[in-house]
Amino acid sequence: MLDILGTIAGNILSLPGILGLALGMMTRNFYLAAVLGAVVGVAETMIFADMTFANVQAMELSIAVLVGIMAACLGCAIRVKGTTV
Repeated sequence: MLDILGTIAGNILSLPGILGLALGMMTRNFYLAAVLGAVVGVAETMIFADMTFANVQAMELSIAVLVGIMAACLGCAIRVKGTTV
């Protein structure tokens, strides 16, 4: 259980969380933001796995993609809400 929580927290504070939020704030389209967040999640996992799929674990990849999508959609929501204030 601590391994899963550590992976989630690490991804939130790493590239999928921070860069996903920043990329999401650059668009007003939620679908595009979700795709950008997923790409960031996959790229971060591949970078830390030395660019080989043999070193990628399915749980880490899925958590990174999910965190990237959620962060990017949050960034998009911030942008959409910020323009209507």
